Amino acid sequence: MTIDDGPETRTRLATALHVTRWVDEVASGCPYPSVDALVGVADLAARRLTPSEVDEALAAHPRIGERATGLSSAEQAASATDDPALVEAMAVGNETYEQRFGRIFLIRAAGRSRMEILTELHRRLGLSDAEEAAVVADELRQIALLRLPTLFAS
Repeated sequence: MTIDDGPETRTRLATALHVTRWVDEVASGCPYPSVDALVGVADLAARRLTPSEVDEALAAHPRIGERATGLSSAEQAASATDDPALVEAMAVGNETYEQRFGRIFLIRAAGRSRMEILTELHRRLGLSDAEEAAVVADELRQIALLRLPTLFAS
């Protein structure tokens, strides 16, 4: 399977990570002989996310624990919970995080339980602004790399 530059490729890339510079940079490397080759370039390009690009990407992400759509829905589904105390703790944690950092809490939810996510949220509340900015950028990178094989499955 060859991945060529075109509108559909760019749409899929933007679904993985809604950052214009990243989409342009990854698409400019087309054609890719495989999804693995695409992921390798995407990984390198995502390691240089700027603070404004993080903000651009976060504008397209739902809060953890709130109703999500598309890929976010599937990614959060495994960590969903009916425990009202955990749901409330996540809502309070999200609000505290937003007040502390001025943006939504973002984490790669795939493969994590809701309790693991809440524990990580509490840990990250103690980080400096610079440390947290680096963590968020890396979480966005991880999410994008997990999404690409699904989005470019033949």
